[in-house]
Amino acid sequence: MANSEYVLRAATADEHDQFLGLFAAAMMFEATPTDLDRELFEPERALVAYDGDQLVGTAKAMSRDLSVPGAVVPAAHVTAVGVRATHRRRGILAGMMSRQLREAPEALAVLWASEAGIYGRFGYAAAAFGVSYEVDLRSVRPRPLPSDSGRIEEVSAEDAPALLAPLLQALQATRPGVSGRSEQVWRQHLQDDPAHRGGSTARQILVHRDESGAVDGYVLWRGKMNWGPTGPAYEVSVQELAALDPTAYHALWLHLLTLDLAAKLEYGHAAVDEPLLQLVSNPVALGRRLSETLWIRITDVPRALAQRRYAVATDVVIEVTDDLIEANNGRFRLTGDAEKATCERTDAAADLALSINELSAAYLGGRGLAEFATTERVTENTPGALAATTAAFGWPLGPQSLEIF
Repeated sequence: MANSEYVLRAATADEHDQFLGLFAAAMMFEATPTDLDRELFEPERALVAYDGDQLVGTAKAMSRDLSVPGAVVPAAHVTAVGVRATHRRRGILAGMMSRQLREAPEALAVLWASEAGIYGRFGYAAAAFGVSYEVDLRSVRPRPLPSDSGRIEEVSAEDAPALLAPLLQALQATRPGVSGRSEQVWRQHLQDDPAHRGGSTARQILVHRDESGAVDGYVLWRGKMNWGPTGPAYEVSVQELAALDPTAYHALWLHLLTLDLAAKLEYGHAAVDEPLLQLVSNPVALGRRLSETLWIRITDVPRALAQRRYAVATDVVIEVTDDLIEANNGRFRLTGDAEKATCERTDAAADLALSINELSAAYLGGRGLAEFATTERVTENTPGALAATTAAFGWPLGPQSLEIF
């Protein structure tokens, strides 16, 4: 750490509850640890900072995978970054973040930023945007489905993981930005403590089955009773929706948009290119709001660029600067297409020059490198290289994160 007054080290398993308590206090919420939380804790991937015998800082990375253009790769899912309120502005967070990135075995780190101004200093960049909906159900006017649209049924939380996990895995094959879930993570994701419902109903888990009976879509949602001046105006809160088939997608959304007694629907994890807009006759009733979602930090440039695929063939030399990870500095020749890719260090002249922030921002295919050229954060040395590389880094579907981790 920059300040030798504090001790920074890996956590131990028996520090889990104290770790969670400090993070919860830093984020101003209360947390009650469960056996499943302790089971999922990876102490060797969690950092703790101490001032004497007092815990003053926490940060951890979870070992999960992430879909990127054309592949699913390991990614350090960073979370629980917190500093005791009495110890802010003392370099504790900087020490934890720097060590975490240097020690990460994966080529990528990913997080949701509670404060966007913090993480750019460590090479992270917003790589995906999401859309939040606040739908006026009384005026949305959804389009009807054909009669042969399969059926929707409820499933229990106990049965859900086995049914839903293959759908999420299949979604990763087409949509960048989707985090994978182990059986344990699915169990944690589907926990439904009544104390955390905020007055809403128990979580409803619905699946769509096609005409053969196969499950091809699911949705997790809650309802909340509310009454307005003219009668019932219930609120629908959608936690997650995934569908592999257009009919399943349409059927699930039609069910949600036509629930009896409901007046409002909220959903916070839609993609920028969400097809829902095509299923209603007046999209303005969807009440859309854009925000940053996933922040990406490349920790190993050649490995990260070789792991993903490219929309069109590319052969480009990129010069990268990285203030934190020395091995990322230099020039790298990237060659790749939709089937394969290689990236190796080179002495050849650079076609493009940029920092690790811009490279990380473009990694999931949701932001183009050309976006950063007008502010001179990407420099084109070879005419035409910027347009060609921007096209190569793009992807047919934009990145989407279905959860805050």
